[in-house]
Amino acid sequence: MIDPPAGAPEAEADDLSASALLAVARERKAAEDRAAADLLEVAARWADLHPPESIHSAAAFTVPGCEHEEPIAGDGCPVVAEFCVAELGAVLGISTLSAKKLIGHALELRHRLPRLWAQVRAGAVPAWRARSVAEATIHTSPALTVEAAGWVDAQVAAVAARIGPAQLDRLVAETITRFDLAAPDPAADPEDGYLHVDPRHVTVHGQDVHFAGTVRIEAEVDLADSLDVDRALAHGAATQKALGSEESLDVRRAKALGDLARTQTALDLFHQSGGSAKSDTISTDADDRDGLPAARQVVLFAHFDAHTAGDTTVFGPTGQMEHARRLALLDQIQAWCADSRTEVTVTPVIDLHHQLNTPAYKIPDRIRDHVTLRDRTCVFSWCARPARACDIDHIVAFDHEADADGRPQTGPTETGNLAALCRFHHRLKTHTGWRYRMVEPGVFEWTSPHEHRYRRDHTGTTRIDEPPD
Repeated sequence: MIDPPAGAPEAEADDLSASALLAVARERKAAEDRAAADLLEVAARWADLHPPESIHSAAAFTVPGCEHEEPIAGDGCPVVAEFCVAELGAVLGISTLSAKKLIGHALELRHRLPRLWAQVRAGAVPAWRARSVAEATIHTSPALTVEAAGWVDAQVAAVAARIGPAQLDRLVAETITRFDLAAPDPAADPEDGYLHVDPRHVTVHGQDVHFAGTVRIEAEVDLADSLDVDRALAHGAATQKALGSEESLDVRRAKALGDLARTQTALDLFHQSGGSAKSDTISTDADDRDGLPAARQVVLFAHFDAHTAGDTTVFGPTGQMEHARRLALLDQIQAWCADSRTEVTVTPVIDLHHQLNTPAYKIPDRIRDHVTLRDRTCVFSWCARPARACDIDHIVAFDHEADADGRPQTGPTETGNLAALCRFHHRLKTHTGWRYRMVEPGVFEWTSPHEHRYRRDHTGTTRIDEPPD
């Protein structure tokens, strides 16, 4: 039932007019904005309670493809104990990474963007918009100094309620130039600071899979490159049409892009370099005539429901890709495998109902695969990191001295005592008061240092109960 707006008679609650519904919508939105601002305040205070000390180093973001980390907030903000973010995230029902961003945005606003922070607390600027500004000033490359961030704050404060991403990007770029934070690009116009920030990128949105089994690719490239790509796609689409394809131009262009990805090895760098370009990624088998890998090498782990009809196994039309838990269509996989240049490797089916074990501490591949397929992701609350990128943890620690002392092994290496944990949550479990147990295969119960309890299974994470007073 929708409650009537403040001051409206209770009798009208179930039969609100259009004006009353608009009033309710406005009140609810204002309440949502107040709650979001309050949550930022809570996140900042949570950080104040957890400075880094002893084994708890400062929280940071790992930069993909790099060996360094970025702090969760900019220069001038206090650092935060890395493990405190997990409990806040669990209570809020979000991942540790999302909780880290929330704390970082709160600290950035409070310490480096005080004018914007004041507007958020006063209700003049919604929290989500302020957080977008904080995200930009935290992760700008090169990093903004305290003075540079203050200048951005002064410029944004006047237009914070309506600033868009493009305006913000230009403002940050101007700030980098104004404060000489990066050497100017000789090829760039010195009057246009925006050119000092390189916007080129290619992003594959693999987490968002359409029901038709497609994903969206977004890119920003050099003008010359864009013209070359456009001509290549037009040529590929025209070739498909000449060969009898009746699909639309958009579909043919999309397929041509896939052809480009698979046939880019036509440039025979292997032979041009006299074979010196050998690496772990280049096959040099005798039957590989050009010294290059197959145009399509698809490595996938897919889970499909199946039933037996007589002597035939019948698979369902849809399944789930293990990586990123994406939608998989059986017809698509069959089409991939039908390509004459596709390399297909069939591995034995693993029965997840059968428990495996070994007397050793080291986990053999067959047990690792079993745990990976069973858990699919890191088993910590609300974590979605794929299990194949995770450590395999002994839930009850392996007793390395048990054999020497003649004691029974309390933490055996068996599938009933193993779980997939990403490196961060593995360290969290080892060095903090977080603890967990497996109640049945693939089902785990976690207890936080503050006695909050969570249940994690293949459907996700749910709260079990509230902690005692």
